[in-house]
Amino acid sequence: MACGFRRSIACQLSRVLDLPPENLIKSISAVPISRKEEVADFQLSVDSLLENNNDHSRPDTQVQARKLAEKLKCDSVVSEISTGQGTVNFKINRELLTKTVLQQVIKDGSKYGLKSELFSGLPQKKIVVEFSSPNIAKKFHVGHLRSTIIGLLGTGFQLFGYEEKLQSSPLQHLFERLGVHFDEYSGESFYREKSQEVLKLLDSKGLLQKTIKGTAIVDLSGNGDPSSICTLMRSDGTSLYATRDLAAAIDRMDKYNFDTMIYVTDKGQKKHFQQVFQMLQIMGYDWAERCQHVPFGVVQGMKTRKGDVTFLEDVLNEIRLRMLQNMASLKTTKVLENPQETAERVGLAALIIQDFKGLLLSDYQFSWDRVFQSRGDTGVFLQYTHARLHSLEETFGCGYLNDFNTACLQEPQSVSILQHLLRFDEVLYRSSQDLQPRHIVSYLLTLSHLAGMAHKTLYVKDSPPEVAGARLHLFRAVRSVLANGMKLLGITPVCRM
Repeated sequence: MACGFRRSIACQLSRVLDLPPENLIKSISAVPISRKEEVADFQLSVDSLLENNNDHSRPDTQVQARKLAEKLKCDSVVSEISTGQGTVNFKINRELLTKTVLQQVIKDGSKYGLKSELFSGLPQKKIVVEFSSPNIAKKFHVGHLRSTIIGLLGTGFQLFGYEEKLQSSPLQHLFERLGVHFDEYSGESFYREKSQEVLKLLDSKGLLQKTIKGTAIVDLSGNGDPSSICTLMRSDGTSLYATRDLAAAIDRMDKYNFDTMIYVTDKGQKKHFQQVFQMLQIMGYDWAERCQHVPFGVVQGMKTRKGDVTFLEDVLNEIRLRMLQNMASLKTTKVLENPQETAERVGLAALIIQDFKGLLLSDYQFSWDRVFQSRGDTGVFLQYTHARLHSLEETFGCGYLNDFNTACLQEPQSVSILQHLLRFDEVLYRSSQDLQPRHIVSYLLTLSHLAGMAHKTLYVKDSPPEVAGARLHLFRAVRSVLANGMKLLGITPVCRM
């Protein structure tokens, strides 16, 4: 994103460095806000330009940054150029920054951040995400919680067939709470028949071995290393997980011709997927390198008031009950049309943010008290901020929002928010590269804290119309980006709580 500012800086740099602007764009990053001082808006890391040099021939980055800065000039976009520790810093014309960012947020709506030049060079890809894997004939247990949340998909649940089983199981209702949608359903039984084809193919390539016990194995080491032996068939002829995963992967490729297939499971299955991908390779499927395992850690200490929790149904019931109690005790809570639905949405936000705050691979200790704090870095705080900003718009109406005076948004709090909005595309890009939602969570929490501080000092009520209108524009942009980010994480923003 960065509203074209990054490209404008890259174009000026390209003339000095004799490099295409496209080669420079990803080296120019928006500067994180600082409480200590007002920082520049963008910086170029000289290190990133010299990354092809080895350590012995690499010149002093401080000197290089100063020499580069001397060759650059301020223009209608860049109002100030300075140097830092191995960086060249760029300050954008303040009124241009204000007008462009706010107009871009409103114009792009739900696509803000995704229309960035950071994404423009990336090819469109077809990505298959495998996650959750519940048994539809049984209750959805808490072990499926992380894989389902991490799947990051939208709303609703429709399942063809199995209507009788669904009537007696909580799956459908649980998915509607969770707001999860699956594009495709294919059970393990579907691949039992296809597993036999996998075994035949392995056998024809001389890779399948029969043991004394009658099981069928593949020795991935080629020298009998027990840790590299994968069992694909029991002695009674039935297939195993590995066989069915091989069959499923081949079927997915035939059906979707995917560019990437991502398996979202707990870290205990790391070795299993390493072996599956390795077997696909030796079977001659070059696309095996496009398969990726995204492992996650274990949630510890999840208990309801009834004791240790087994089923996800119990967790979601507990969330709703606790959230209703919390909302009832808050003096700021308004009369709600559907308190149950609001409680579920806020509670699920709390659960998702708790889950996504750290590295997915990390185990963490679950705490009900920490999850439901209305202040601090929680999902409740995000929902509260969104609801409060929505209320602000409702109270003062949209009459103010036709146009605004950029000169009315030059206070430090306003500039910090604008600088933070500028970074949204980088955060999305980073999450898309390492598949870690924590970058988005951290960004949204900081945005909410900035909005909270600004709300205390940048009054809309009793301010001159011109000032009130400009501030409403700012708060509306914050709410829009906050909602975008929450939806990406599978959270439905609430407008009242």
